[in-house]
Amino acid sequence: MTVATTPPPAVSPTGPRASCASAAGRIASVAHRLARADDGAATAEYAIVIMAAVGFAGLLVTIMRSDEVRGVLSDLVRSALTVG
Repeated sequence: MTVATTPPPAVSPTGPRASCASAAGRIASVAHRLARADDGAATAEYAIVIMAAVGFAGLLVTIMRSDEVRGVLSDLVRSALTVG
């Protein structure tokens, strides 16, 4: 008669300490990814600011080309440069 024996279970790092350590590692990994999730935010902010500045410059050019504004600015400069 043959008796089947099973080998003793191998010691594996799956005990309570190991699961805490691996959970802490996963949390740290997720936290690191979340912290780095805004890597391109500064570039996007610069792009938005540049687009707003270009729009504002276009509006100023349109306003400055009008005859009324040109006349007002010319009168302002003349009055500032005249003495008396």
